[in-house]
Amino acid sequence: MSHMKFFSGRTAVMLISALVLSTLPAPSSSAAVVSFPDVRPFKLFVPTTYDPSVPIPLILALHGYGQSSAQFEKYLGLTSIAQTRGFLYVHPDGTKDRAGTQFWNATPECCDFQSPKVNDDAYLMSIIDEVSSKYAVDSQRIYIIGHSNGGFMTNRMACNHADRIAAVVNMAGGSFTKSALCAPKVPVSILEVWGTADETYVGNHIIGKPIPGAIKTISTWAAINQCSTSGEKQPDKIDLDPVIKGAETTITDFPQCPIGTSVQLWSIAGANHVPHMSQTFASMMVDFLLAHPKASSITN
Repeated sequence: MSHMKFFSGRTAVMLISALVLSTLPAPSSSAAVVSFPDVRPFKLFVPTTYDPSVPIPLILALHGYGQSSAQFEKYLGLTSIAQTRGFLYVHPDGTKDRAGTQFWNATPECCDFQSPKVNDDAYLMSIIDEVSSKYAVDSQRIYIIGHSNGGFMTNRMACNHADRIAAVVNMAGGSFTKSALCAPKVPVSILEVWGTADETYVGNHIIGKPIPGAIKTISTWAAINQCSTSGEKQPDKIDLDPVIKGAETTITDFPQCPIGTSVQLWSIAGANHVPHMSQTFASMMVDFLLAHPKASSITN
């Protein structure tokens, strides 16, 4: 398994470790997994409760640098949640570089290090469009979850397609260093999930390029969405990481957002770049997404 190196000065720190693989309930044998053959094929999970007369949510999940869609699915376990909660689910693969490492061309900082550049923005929108053309997708409930490089890509999609994407969850992935490159015309709900022991929590460099950390990224999104840029920590902590003892995660909320929009940072005290995952953890991220359908336009 390939790893992504984040460089700070002369010290190279490995921040993507082996993913924690959980044994999760298998989806119902009668649930459909539909393959879409193309230049870049993908598979769609369709829950057994699907009724073509009733539009339902669509969630995309984007793996990290050097990972695969299959590995990311084992980590998150979203297939079983999609069956239980009743949403359409796609976990596509990024492109392989010359060394065979899979990546997403998200921002100038991360992580297409070759030429010519890959247009992953268009690829992911083509998935949304193709699934929407063949299945009853609720256009107000299209969501993306991404980790690390996939988190960068998730943020890019939120910047570029806020008119289509209602909410995103970014796990330990940065955004554009130049904030002017992210200028959505409508609000999009944002949840950032970050381990405080992750070197990228306070910002870092990727191959010499600076990246914003957790606080800078979430504060920028609060400003973009016209929320208060002063975060308010909720008094009660939550338990996300099953390996870290007790309720270790602080929720910081950015109030005064447009109606229906939320901007939050979940800081997992003591967790690294790849927090340990439980089905409760994954379900809570899904809960955030499903609670935030497409909001109204930002007013100036």
